[in-house]
Amino acid sequence: MNEHELLVQRINLLEFHQRLLGNMLRNSNFDFYRVIIENGITEQEVKNFYQLCESLSKKMAEQKAEGYVHFHPLLIELSASLPANLKIEEIVKACLQQNLFEPLFKELHKYV
Repeated sequence: MNEHELLVQRINLLEFHQRLLGNMLRNSNFDFYRVIIENGITEQEVKNFYQLCESLSKKMAEQKAEGYVHFHPLLIELSASLPANLKIEEIVKACLQQNLFEPLFKELHKYV
């Protein structure tokens, strides 16, 4: 077996294992990780997402302190920054399920 065939075989095995992990995650409360795996999101994209969520969480806290009660613009900002293959509704639900940035996603859930 040549090097190319071996590489293809290893990629196929990784894809199979990834599908199995996705199925395992469906039966747990790691929905966000499942969405990341199923959509092939990179580590850097996840890091960017976390940084954005931290920034939006701070904005929301500041806005609440100023008396804001509507946070739909934060949902729009988050949605615009997501990789194209991710749906905002799925991300909000998955983050709530996994308790990620809970105050932020509890607010954003009202708008999806």
